[in-house]
Amino acid sequence: MKKPPADHFDKLETRAPKLREAALMAALPKLIAYARRRAPGFGRILRDVDPAKIGSRKALAALPVTRKSDLAELQAKERPLGGLNATPVAKLAKIFMSPGPIYEPEGRGRNWWRTARALYAGGFRAGDLVVNTFAYHFTPAGSMLESGALAIGCTVVPAGVGQTEMQIAAIRDLKINAYIGTPSFLKLIVEKAAETGSEISSLKKAHVGAEYLPPALRKAMLERGIRVTQSYGTADLGSLAYESLAPDGSVNDGMILDENLLLEIVRPGTGDPVPVGEVGEVVITTFNRDYPLVRFGTGDLSAILPGTSPCGRTNTRIRGWMGRADQSTKVRAMFVTPKQVNEIVRRHPEILKARLVVEGETGNERMTLKCETKIRSAGLGEAIAGSIRELTKLRGEVELVPPGSLPNDGKVIEDLRKYA
Repeated sequence: MKKPPADHFDKLETRAPKLREAALMAALPKLIAYARRRAPGFGRILRDVDPAKIGSRKALAALPVTRKSDLAELQAKERPLGGLNATPVAKLAKIFMSPGPIYEPEGRGRNWWRTARALYAGGFRAGDLVVNTFAYHFTPAGSMLESGALAIGCTVVPAGVGQTEMQIAAIRDLKINAYIGTPSFLKLIVEKAAETGSEISSLKKAHVGAEYLPPALRKAMLERGIRVTQSYGTADLGSLAYESLAPDGSVNDGMILDENLLLEIVRPGTGDPVPVGEVGEVVITTFNRDYPLVRFGTGDLSAILPGTSPCGRTNTRIRGWMGRADQSTKVRAMFVTPKQVNEIVRRHPEILKARLVVEGETGNERMTLKCETKIRSAGLGEAIAGSIRELTKLRGEVELVPPGSLPNDGKVIEDLRKYA
């Protein structure tokens, strides 16, 4: 394989897509066997699976999805990681804690969270002096991004959150040229520095995450000479996808999937992959020897973008974070879930796509299941309404609409009720 150009972190990023896919499929049966053997939790989840037969995406799609929403219960039964870790806790580097509580591990390898590619694609280079304003306590965000910066060869100032005046002083005195943190805190630092007359013109690049990046903020920072890129990741999986820069400093469309990850976009409430371009839940299989998560449902919505990035990185692009997939709601004291909606769809093959809309006031709600179908008949509507009653224990109306009528936003349940 030829050496990648200087603007790529490693040769993996520029592989031919067919070579990448072949490598992932060749490694998949070994990963399944390893997870069953070394991680007791996956030993139970995958106990009836023959690893040798899991060598394709179709075979993978038949395996159960373990969702982030399952972790608190799994970990309560088997502390601290639900048996999903292949490396014993005593040999890990760190254990983090998120609300729930949910515990997340960090291993001892270099660039363990895979954040280096995201930072490199955003213009971070060896010799950069970086202020890392993500939290270092309990949450893994600070550690995640620090490990990537160190793998590139940056020098890191582990600032953590808050203390705006000290952050500004450090940027001024040390001539820090790169920022890591949330976009809102970047805005606060830059505006506070302008207000106090502090000189922070050394700051030229920023990599942000953990919250929405408004286009207006990115534009405002660029006007001040600060290029901003963002990435998408989770506390369980590390870096998942990242933006890249064009030669003129603008940002290319979409986010590029990181290497050594197997991405599926599935219909919320199921494990069924959706067609390319359709919004669904991000499900990841990670080839991580310490924490080999197999079909891990993040609970986040996204969609695959066709084509590859003009930056030369050849991996799949996604549209970034598009909201949450867990759309469960309560109607007249009864929970209604995406899984129930998808079971209704499964029972009626005439339904191409469905969306449950909840309207009205609390206690007097109205449910309407909008179904894309090629066939529109009173008999079909009545049959679907019967399935709604049977599966949800609630009465619901049915509206049959033409194919392509429903929005492509990943929503299975849309709650339009207004709460005082």
